[in-house]
Amino acid sequence: MRPFRLPGGERAVKEPRRAALGLLYEIYGDAVFEQTNLSLLNTFNAQERGVLRTILELHCNTPVTTSAGRLFDAVVAIAGLRQFVQFEEQAAMELEFALDDHADAGAYPFTLREQNHLLVIDWEPMIRAVVADVQRQAPIGWIAEQFHAALVDMIVAVAQRIGEERVVLTGGCFQNKYLIEHAVQRLRAAGFHPYWHQRVPPNDGGIALGQAVAAAAGMRHVPEQG
Repeated sequence: MRPFRLPGGERAVKEPRRAALGLLYEIYGDAVFEQTNLSLLNTFNAQERGVLRTILELHCNTPVTTSAGRLFDAVVAIAGLRQFVQFEEQAAMELEFALDDHADAGAYPFTLREQNHLLVIDWEPMIRAVVADVQRQAPIGWIAEQFHAALVDMIVAVAQRIGEERVVLTGGCFQNKYLIEHAVQRLRAAGFHPYWHQRVPPNDGGIALGQAVAAAAGMRHVPEQG
């Protein structure tokens, strides 16, 4: 994913509005603070906006992320669905719950490009479209449907660009029922063999098992002490 900054670091995990501001700053730069038609900015008082503007400009306490989870958070905040959360992935869950499968909204656009020998998913066309939909007061279900459909399109597009027949779907975002089901369906239709979690959770709950497997593999190569 194209990277963007999280103003305030860890605070952005509990405040999706900060992820949204960092995302929009990546697109619009300092001009984002002049867009008074974005209700997101009104959730910050004048002092907060001043501080956030400064740290984004100076790249101070603004770690870079390529996380799909933070992208979820940013879209949730831009859409006005939630600006603060009480637990991890709350914002993403609410966007999933807002889905309208009957909206027939299609998918938001995005681009794939190569940069420094890496394949980058550029979400800018999608975010610009989200902002436009918010400004015209499109239903949240419409926005959620297009966003989820775009993520599925991204998965398939990357698989097609790379050309590896076997595709593993893992990470916290694949707790999302729509995302995993539609990704598997589309990948199969495109001739790929997708693999996904069935006994071990795809999020942090699966890390301990992976660590144990890695440790066991490493111990097999450690010579016995005499």
